[in-house]
Amino acid sequence: MSHPTSSAPSRDRLIALLAERSARRGHFVLSSGRTSSLYIDARLTTMHPDGLTLVGPLGLAAVRDAGWAPDAVGGLTLGADPMAYAVAYASALEAAAGGAPAVRGFTVRKAPKTHGTAQRIEGPFAAGDRVAVVEDVITTGGSALQAIEAVRAAGGVVVGVLAVVDREEGGRAAIEQQAGVPVVALAGAAEIVARLG
Repeated sequence: MSHPTSSAPSRDRLIALLAERSARRGHFVLSSGRTSSLYIDARLTTMHPDGLTLVGPLGLAAVRDAGWAPDAVGGLTLGADPMAYAVAYASALEAAAGGAPAVRGFTVRKAPKTHGTAQRIEGPFAAGDRVAVVEDVITTGGSALQAIEAVRAAGGVVVGVLAVVDREEGGRAAIEQQAGVPVVALAGAAEIVARLG
């Protein structure tokens, strides 16, 4: 499991928030169609101000630590959206303070629009961009693989996948094998489960 090494106190706080706000025990059918006794709705953390202030800087640090140097970050709507925007915002703050250049955020639609420009990618994405695909929770890797396919079809170069949570159920390996890109997660399901009451 690849986790960022920087900002350990912030990462610990993110894991605590995910356990407190996003993880639930019960019987659930996941978007992959699998059933699970654990549901992690990372949006309950990533869309909250406390979570946004953590995932942006942590995600940016993870991307920088991986050496990906993307021009843009984005993924399949809706789960990836807050992560992409938080990382883009954190990068703008870093750039304004004299750091590395800012990265742009974008969204990948689940299907192309049927009107207007009929595009699948929304936002300031351009062909040739180096892209870090972002994801809220990786289970099978299907959403990230869809986003990778859309980005590549639009002329982007995918340099890696950044997830808030890896459920540790084979999705990371599927992405690495099928798309040939590395995966970094800010937290693993086991770390979150260890904090559940």
